[in-house]
Amino acid sequence: MAPIGETAGTDPVSPDAIGSYWLASCDDDLTPRPALTSDETVDVAILGGGFSGLWTAWFLLQADPALSIAIVERQICGFGASGRNGGWCSPRFPINPAALTRRFGARTARAMLFAQQAMVDEVGRICAQEGIDAHFNPVGVLTLARSASQIPSLRQSYDAYARLGMADACELLDAGQAREAVHATEVQGALRLRVGGTIHPGRLVRGLARALERRGVRIYEGTEVLQTSAGMQPALVTTGGTLCARRAVLLAGEAFLTSLPDYRRQLIPMASTIMLTAPLTADRWDQVGWAGGECLSSYVHTTNYLTRTADGRILFGSRGAPYRYASDMSETALRENANFGWIRDRLLEWWPSLEGVEFTHQWAGYLGVPRDWLPTVHFDSNRRIGHAYGYTGHGVITSAISARALAGLVTGAAPDPHAPYLRRQAPSWEVEPLRWAGIRYVQNAFLRMDLAETAGKTPPLDAPLATFLGEP
Repeated sequence: MAPIGETAGTDPVSPDAIGSYWLASCDDDLTPRPALTSDETVDVAILGGGFSGLWTAWFLLQADPALSIAIVERQICGFGASGRNGGWCSPRFPINPAALTRRFGARTARAMLFAQQAMVDEVGRICAQEGIDAHFNPVGVLTLARSASQIPSLRQSYDAYARLGMADACELLDAGQAREAVHATEVQGALRLRVGGTIHPGRLVRGLARALERRGVRIYEGTEVLQTSAGMQPALVTTGGTLCARRAVLLAGEAFLTSLPDYRRQLIPMASTIMLTAPLTADRWDQVGWAGGECLSSYVHTTNYLTRTADGRILFGSRGAPYRYASDMSETALRENANFGWIRDRLLEWWPSLEGVEFTHQWAGYLGVPRDWLPTVHFDSNRRIGHAYGYTGHGVITSAISARALAGLVTGAAPDPHAPYLRRQAPSWEVEPLRWAGIRYVQNAFLRMDLAETAGKTPPLDAPLATFLGEP
């Protein structure tokens, strides 16, 4: 059996080799903490030292400060998506408001979106309380329509919020207002979400780990989990010893859970790619606009996300390496096949005035995608095994929401009746090779759709099929 967090083809990589600006600038010692070297027993054992695992420990202690908790992490805290993401502290849920309403009803959709918004503020409050200098900046979210064909999507997004009675949470900008906010090319309009912010995720994940250690949580890094056991005495069996739990074993490995047999078809690891410029001069920022520093994106199928960092850089993230057969998560393949050239071209497409700008960092990472795009949180009180996973790239806030729910299930809090993510497991992805063929087809189709739109051409004939297969 492959170690949990390590699928076939996954090779150990140092933090420096990842290339993540967030890890490089987190001002924390990235030397791995000591590994587990003997058998131990705690109240709660957690697999995963990213946001999911750390937030779960945090909310467990909020409910019961007397709990003894240990976290095991194969690499270092923040090695995965928590240290490689786009730096958004966004209230967006993995499923958009219209689809959320269609699938679960207006009451549940409204409650879920308000919960996401409230957690944005909560993360900022916790950073201030714990002295975590994570550069939290509550600037909101701005989504641009950069072609006439994107205007309907913009209006549909606004209408979905309005139907939920949340029109005051957002604002429609016409072309002139949007161009004043961001001096990018082809801007036709925008939707502004008032709640949301940017954050330095490396500082957040490392700071949260330190805050937990101050409260007595044991964190073992460089510790591979070989298998889990359930029952009256659940445990994580590692290369250094067995970590037994009196109350619960919780699995918070996100995309890396795909190495476990029970989760192999519950998630797929999808790659995302990021490039970061050097700090821009004041003159260049005048040309770019974007003085508000909002979380920035546009209505495209292949996804893009832009962040203005605290030191004046532009982060541009977009599609990553193509899906690999059998959910392989090779770090080497990720770096070699990441679409850095695509990112560079898109940035210059937005702002031709940035021609010649220096790029100082580039990296890629895996995120976990469930078949129906809906996160999953569950705790089996008989087996004493729980899990939280499936954030589809919206993990900074959704992981905290999910972790709080998982902690509540363990400590006996009444579950939220309007939490759609409370379920035993996600629906299964197709078996290979159907999974590989289907995902590769959708990835290719979305790219063709975006290229046709950019060129002002009609969408490919298979666009409706690809949209049906690839969007929630």
